[in-house]
Amino acid sequence: MKRLMLLALVVLSSSCGYALAGKGSFLPDYIKVIGVPQFENKTTTFNLDQKFTEQVRQELTSRGNRYRVLPEATGDAIITGVITGLSLTPTGFNASQQATRYSVLVTANVEFRDTHTNKVLWVNPSLQFREEYPISSSNTTTDTNAFFRQDSTALTRLAQNFARSVVTSILENF
Repeated sequence: MKRLMLLALVVLSSSCGYALAGKGSFLPDYIKVIGVPQFENKTTTFNLDQKFTEQVRQELTSRGNRYRVLPEATGDAIITGVITGLSLTPTGFNASQQATRYSVLVTANVEFRDTHTNKVLWVNPSLQFREEYPISSSNTTTDTNAFFRQDSTALTRLAQNFARSVVTSILENF
């Protein structure tokens, strides 16, 4: 029986730390409430700020019951963001030289500030996030509004992945 328990202890203690990925936090223990006010949108794409802000809040909430997320600029810490750019570039073409794939590039200024010390804990003034999307129609466009009207899930997917990247960078200090 002792050998079995010793073997189990050795196996458990030798396991890798990959199971902890995405669950860590380098934030001070007193940060329990995080305010995420509406991001500012300096692009011409409608609703971009709302989608991105909503997804950042949701991503923080999905990290367990560790943080309470507020929709205003109050709390132990605050995440603010300004979406400064959004571009669409065709990256794949068919035999007729029609675009079959697009790269969407989002540029933003995101800051995470500790309100107790008024110190910036994390900032990226020129954060760039890129996603590739296949298109389903034969319409070729470089207009982001038209692209997101054609593929309504692309904007949500873009916002989710952007939020995951930002929150991971903040919480895990990458």
